[in-house]
Amino acid sequence: MKKLFFLSLLFISLVGFSQASLDWKTDFETAKIAAKSANKPILMYFTGSDWCAPCRHLKEDYFNSDEFKKKSNKVVLLLVDIPFRQDIVSEEQLMKNKELAKKFNPQNSFPTLVGLSSSGREINRISAYSALRDTSRHFQFLDQLTN
Repeated sequence: MKKLFFLSLLFISLVGFSQASLDWKTDFETAKIAAKSANKPILMYFTGSDWCAPCRHLKEDYFNSDEFKKKSNKVVLLLVDIPFRQDIVSEEQLMKNKELAKKFNPQNSFPTLVGLSSSGREINRISAYSALRDTSRHFQFLDQLTN
């Protein structure tokens, strides 16, 4: 019984630890409010989570990296997912995401990162992800946004 309890506790701890990483907002207005109150820029990430292979690679190589996790506290993260599958985001959220895409990603380039001021004004952007899986340009982009 003690072993089962210990294993359960260990499992819960590991799951909690692995999930305790990035605080992605999914609502633009909520992100702006958080950015204004913390005086931080917004890092908006356009992804097609279920169909865009470069998006999945960028998530794995960049967003899940220890370096990004350390630097992410300097920005408010905003995830704008436009998946094909209907069970990933709600229909309402998908409509909001498509409206954001019209304004901030009209070329429909995935993945795209857009740096915004705390008031929602575009500062800079970076699109695509190389098959070489080199994240250096993305870290330069983040450093420029936060300095």
